Amino acid sequence: MTEKVIDCLLNVHFGETGSQPTWMLKVRDDYFKGPKSMFAPVDLSELLDEMDEQGVRKAILMDNLATPSTTARKFVDAKPDRFALAIGGINLLRPVQPLRELAAIRDDLPVAYAVVGPSFWGDGLYPPSDAVYYPLYAKCAELELPLCVNTGIPGPPIPGEVQNPIHLDRVCVRFPELKLCMIHGADPWWDVAIRLLIKYENLRLMTSAWSPKRLPESLLHYMRTRGPNKVIYASDWPVLRMRRVIPEARALDLPAEVLDNYLYNNAEEFFFGAQPQNPHEEH
Repeated sequence: MTEKVIDCLLNVHFGETGSQPTWMLKVRDDYFKGPKSMFAPVDLSELLDEMDEQGVRKAILMDNLATPSTTARKFVDAKPDRFALAIGGINLLRPVQPLRELAAIRDDLPVAYAVVGPSFWGDGLYPPSDAVYYPLYAKCAELELPLCVNTGIPGPPIPGEVQNPIHLDRVCVRFPELKLCMIHGADPWWDVAIRLLIKYENLRLMTSAWSPKRLPESLLHYMRTRGPNKVIYASDWPVLRMRRVIPEARALDLPAEVLDNYLYNNAEEFFFGAQPQNPHEEH
């Protein structure tokens, strides 16, 4: 059994607001069947206890350029060896100053990746192939900062077509220098996502917000065969608790070395720059 885990997406900021919008409550109650405590403030010691219990060496905390998370940044300051940030909230319609701020934050804090959710801004009108994203792509490539893009139909009642992974086909062609990762799976377009993973060396997929036991067999087959280095674990905590999903991941029908890659090595290489440990070459 693998001993080490990197959890690549945690939401410690949920408890910073007094109330959540109705659509967030509906996602919790109707989509994820989550606990009422999902939007409660997070205690650092309790989070570290859960991480230690499940073998999580590092965790990446969601942050926002427009409204920084005081909790995420406090946790990074307290435990820079355990936490890094994922930076979202970048205004792509007026990108120059936000991208300067992104570069400055990258200089000052441990930032693992930038993140954008096509369904969650601009009224879902802009697929990732739209030129409005190009300054972000160019800046992330220049900074050698990975970029994560939501794929798959989102849980909230907002337009989902812009998160079809096929829109990343043109992005990978035009920005081969960009380290790009699909996040939140790719349902119902898993086969499109897998085909893109085979096609593009710079592309990865993160299974955040997916219970590992619900992952499709086509993805597990790809991980066992051509893609042992392409798929990355994340929980989307507290939407899915580590105590639930890490044991599920360890129970997957995967060779030990592929499981190690999924839970630790692939994230360590892609987000933190460590050399990959390949069980076998892609072919």
